[in-house]
Amino acid sequence: MLPTCFNHSTLTTTVPRLSLFLLLSFFVVSAHAQPVSAHLEVPGVSYATSIPTPASVIGHEIGMRHTVPHQVVEYFRAVDAASDRVTVHTHAYSYEGRPLIHALVTSPANHRRLEAIRAANQRLSDAPGEVSNADIQQMPAVVYMGYSVHGNEASGTEAGILLLHHLAAGQGASLEALLDSMIVIIDPMLNPDGRDRFGDWANRNRGGIHTTDPQDREHREAWPGGRTNHYWFDLNRDWLPVQHPESQGRIQLFHEWRPQVLTDFHEMGGNSTYFFQPGIPSRTNHLTPPLNQQLTGEIADFHARILDGIGSLYYTRESFDDFYYGKGSTYPDVNGTIGILFEQASSRALETDVNDGPLHYAYTVRNQYATSLSSLEAVQAMRTKLLRYQRDFYAGARDFARREAVKAYVLDADRSRTRTQHLVGIMLQHRVQVYELAQSLSQGGTTYTPGSAYVVPIDQPQARLVKAMMERNTTFTDSLFYDVSAWTLPLAFDIDYAEVRQNASRYVGAQVTEAVMDGGRLVGGPSSVGYLMKWNRYYAPQVLYALQAAGVHPRVIHQPFSARIQGQTMAFPRGTVMIPAMERSGEIEGLFGMLQDLVAQYHVELFAVESGLTPTGPDLGGSATSVLQQPKVALLSGSGTSAYNTGEAWHLLTERFKIPVSLLDVDNVGSADLDRYTHVVMPGGFYGGLDADKLKEWVRRGGVLVASSSGADWAVRNEFADLERKSLELDSLTADQPYDQVGTIRGAQVVGGAIYAARFDTTHPVAYGLPAEMALFRRGTTFYEKPDAAGTTVAVYAARPLMAGYSSEPVLEKAAGSAAVVARGMGRGNVVLLMDNPNFRAFWYGTNRLFLNAIFLGGSF
Repeated sequence: MLPTCFNHSTLTTTVPRLSLFLLLSFFVVSAHAQPVSAHLEVPGVSYATSIPTPASVIGHEIGMRHTVPHQVVEYFRAVDAASDRVTVHTHAYSYEGRPLIHALVTSPANHRRLEAIRAANQRLSDAPGEVSNADIQQMPAVVYMGYSVHGNEASGTEAGILLLHHLAAGQGASLEALLDSMIVIIDPMLNPDGRDRFGDWANRNRGGIHTTDPQDREHREAWPGGRTNHYWFDLNRDWLPVQHPESQGRIQLFHEWRPQVLTDFHEMGGNSTYFFQPGIPSRTNHLTPPLNQQLTGEIADFHARILDGIGSLYYTRESFDDFYYGKGSTYPDVNGTIGILFEQASSRALETDVNDGPLHYAYTVRNQYATSLSSLEAVQAMRTKLLRYQRDFYAGARDFARREAVKAYVLDADRSRTRTQHLVGIMLQHRVQVYELAQSLSQGGTTYTPGSAYVVPIDQPQARLVKAMMERNTTFTDSLFYDVSAWTLPLAFDIDYAEVRQNASRYVGAQVTEAVMDGGRLVGGPSSVGYLMKWNRYYAPQVLYALQAAGVHPRVIHQPFSARIQGQTMAFPRGTVMIPAMERSGEIEGLFGMLQDLVAQYHVELFAVESGLTPTGPDLGGSATSVLQQPKVALLSGSGTSAYNTGEAWHLLTERFKIPVSLLDVDNVGSADLDRYTHVVMPGGFYGGLDADKLKEWVRRGGVLVASSSGADWAVRNEFADLERKSLELDSLTADQPYDQVGTIRGAQVVGGAIYAARFDTTHPVAYGLPAEMALFRRGTTFYEKPDAAGTTVAVYAARPLMAGYSSEPVLEKAAGSAAVVARGMGRGNVVLLMDNPNFRAFWYGTNRLFLNAIFLGGSF
């Protein structure tokens, strides 16, 4: 099959009405057939030649090549310069410095009053009781068209380019009426770094005559692929955690405009057809109002008509779901917006062979473009209904809060000060109202005090979102999940929190308008002995690394003790870090000033010591202390590793904690000089071909191996630890069951993402600074018996481990008492196994500390 293209400017043929506005020509030219054309047209629409076509700017017809990010930006800015219907703005920059742009498209008259329209739209959520039906009759709707959050699901961006040209250049009464009726936000590439990686691969590995062979290099992009961002994160799972600049800019844009509809264009396997929501009804989050799904179904009729008209097969309600609020199609649902997922069968390359013949890139673009237009048609037809829905969603927030047993959540900011403040920062990005705690509250053995706690009331516009962030649900109408079943944010951040079930108004103090990091302090003046740093703040490892990089040799103290601080005796826990004021060569110049800066920047607690002789416990230079070596980390990457898990560890160390990391591809381990590193990290993967014997010898010479998730499974299989695996007998669960139930029963045993409680031995260095019980994010059903060797079990899952999310009873029985963290010596080195992923999606701040302990303290036992 030869190239396929779109070119709006050459199309004038009139065909029967299939849409209120659409002029689309799709040409498929085969080596064995005459050209075939398919048209969708709005009668009377033509295209102004004053608006540049995509080909005139980027140099190729849409569908002929993969358009790369700088070309997308160039075209959008060219249209902005030529059209009074379009303004283009930058709302973020990626890690690699690429702009994330969006176009605001509407009629010139609406552009002249754009801020007034935006302000009126915000009143639907800020003051819904003040917006009448008569007001709504006069209001334009807002629709957010989002494309290709996965960089290698590329057809969406091309459709966004076509949509921009259509709206900017199209002439005709129907199109002008549409532009008068709405503000269209076109966000053409939600992930420019991933798109650049994929587009470059596809274009560079395509010959002058392309091949449809799915085994060809163009069709099989190299690890890590273009799906993810720079640090290999799936940005479509980051709408709620907002840990990355792409997401932070997007969420800010979303809440500036608060659209009535948000579209989210994706791709799926090439042997599929086309999917649009609604998804599987039983897998809709219980906090999403039923009317949301009803409206989604009404909008689906518009997509069905347009796809029927061009002969494209599709389906709804059979897969995907609306459960996890961190996805682009689901996050809108908890914000009074209708979020809609589209999934097009992917060609990945220019053209590929699938089960019903060749699939061309241009065909996939056509379908995405067609449903882009049907989305706008639906918004125009349903405008007042959608505006009323959003108003009523927020008008009903007070009734929703009144029905809830929990009236507010109180967040501790004493034990977890920095982590709590980070969580508050996330909430504020989502327009959640957070307040200072006005008076003390005691609950569950914890006392929350003003100045050291925050309160988040349910009675606020974002009531449903607050509950979605905070609830610990373990009961579900379905046992199958497309993504995680739990994400309770206080558990992820390891924050003590309380549910307030009485009148919460007396606890509500001053409103918090920005998340300010504070709480750092250096108690006492310059010391000739040294300084003590409690291992209790999130960024303590960063301070430790900065000191080590400056040539200081801190020690960790392995027993509780007391010390004299400003004339007073103060108790310190095991895991406290001793920072000497003197090295053997003399005084450390500038140390006190450096510590002052580090306290201000990283919010840690430091205490100037009066004497190395302690009132109780070990003295500061005794055998209960260990000098901490500066970690030099090799992170195993490349083919055979999980790009997600590897990227999470890479991001945490190098982006958040500013620790240099060597990405060492598994294929190169055999020839690498491992003695350059103190630590090798295996965050997950199958690690095929990895030389286990070489790695063991390196550990025996003094290296520290840190393996988590499926990396820990690899370590067990290769005898880095002697652990007995617990088996889950699926055959006994499915015996005598009918064929059509076997898959469901097996699927019900999957742990796609739940939260388990684990009990920690806090006397072990890997658990220093951690609580006796902490939440772990659990995926998978591989469990191990607790090891027999004394002192090697750092943590086990609780007897009833499920804290939030879905896990079947057979799985929970296997989990109870199983090993969660194991640490053992091997020669002069150590092995630390974390059975779960401590860095999941960058928002598990609580277990980040477990991973960092393995890095900084994993060589000290």
